[in-house]
Amino acid sequence: MSNHVYKQIELTGSSTQSTDDAIRTALERASKTLRNLDWFEVTETRGRIENGTVAHWQVTLKVGMRLDE
Repeated sequence: MSNHVYKQIELTGSSTQSTDDAIRTALERASKTLRNLDWFEVTETRGRIENGTVAHWQVTLKVGMRLDE
């Protein structure tokens, strides 16, 4: 097994459905233009309230991208 080096970036995904959907939205969009996405860590969760209920979720992630050899 070789040693890897990673670059970290920060992404924020949003969804009206759930935090899981916000995470998927961010990762799916990032994977269209970035290579070697390897791991993520949720660092922040926010939401917007309308009429006493959650109207929108925002989730901020740290994402690790494995650098090419």
